[in-house]
Amino acid sequence: MPHFDDLLSLGASISRYPLEGYREKCDTSVVLGTRFAKKPIELKIPVTIAGMSFGALSGPAKEALGRGATLAGTSTTTGDGGMTNEERGHSEKLVYQYLPSRYGMNPDDLRRADAIEVVVGQGAKPGGGGMLLGQKITERVARMRNLPIGIDQRSACRHPDWTGPDDLEIKILETAARSPTGKSRSISRSAAPGPITTPRWRSRPGADVVVLDGMQGGTAATQDVFIEHVGQPTLACIRPAVKALQDLGMHRKVQLVVSGGIRSGADVAKALALGADAVAIGTAALIALGENDPKWAAEYDTLGTTADAYDDWHEGKDPAGITTQDPELMKRFDPIEGARKLRNFLAVMTLECQTIARACGKSHVHNLEPEDLCSLTLEAAAMAGVPLAGTSWIPGQGGF
Repeated sequence: MPHFDDLLSLGASISRYPLEGYREKCDTSVVLGTRFAKKPIELKIPVTIAGMSFGALSGPAKEALGRGATLAGTSTTTGDGGMTNEERGHSEKLVYQYLPSRYGMNPDDLRRADAIEVVVGQGAKPGGGGMLLGQKITERVARMRNLPIGIDQRSACRHPDWTGPDDLEIKILETAARSPTGKSRSISRSAAPGPITTPRWRSRPGADVVVLDGMQGGTAATQDVFIEHVGQPTLACIRPAVKALQDLGMHRKVQLVVSGGIRSGADVAKALALGADAVAIGTAALIALGENDPKWAAEYDTLGTTADAYDDWHEGKDPAGITTQDPELMKRFDPIEGARKLRNFLAVMTLECQTIARACGKSHVHNLEPEDLCSLTLEAAAMAGVPLAGTSWIPGQGGF
């Protein structure tokens, strides 16, 4: 499957000087919600934390995500299952996901959010609902979702009360009506194959941010046939989304956040060069917290896997204590240490992205552009709309 690794940054050209790393500034800040929101979300880095539910993740893991993101100057997202006090209490900027399942949907939590994301689809399972297996449905998880303890909980594949843009506009106005007086930030909504965001706490409905979620990722909350055979690679989604926003005259006015398979600062730089304003990470954040840590190698071996390949998070047996509800396993995970590791990972990702932007002569990471890229494979060239290395040719767009 073509990935960001199949794109190469060209670096500085003969017409543009690279920036000197210690003397010339390369900004990484991002503002989400510049169209309607009275209080846009201001981030220090172009990397956010994607929505992963409490239930799929443990309470300490959600706390660590909040702590780490706050230290790095970015935002977190609740995911299905509602808002935990651990995450709200340690996230300076928290996006509340409004999902089709409505699990954990709480108007009071809606008011406590810094943004609302109305999810239409998830890239790991577009058109299909997720599943949280009964072994992870503890008393607390069941209470938040208002469902029985120990019973498999399936998330709905679509919202029950709207079928198109007009219904969605009504839903946005309803959520805006619940917002607290004097507090205005951006609200999000989602669109298949991933989330779309719209502004919250303002006078007009409309999208402030689009979150585009590709097929990579997911906390194993669906069938293998969905994970492996449904959806599109993130690389193939970005340029059509940018083109759609450009056709509407909304590119850079409506921010585009890309999620799915982002693993390094190089991936961030390439996504921004293709037209994204920011990226969101999920699996990479879990690895940064300590998931798949080699110190638990013997236990991973007992589970029939290895410390560099474990992803059976749906089973609730995670030795690292991150994707489990087992109280004994959760004790192994230190949220403060996990937050420190996540902050360091986000800092490195940002520095890597800056390094590439500087090499391309850019004073802001948002100044990266498709012309700074070439493709290493025919598939990547066709999907990303970037010329094959050594040529000016994009498959399907004219002669060689």
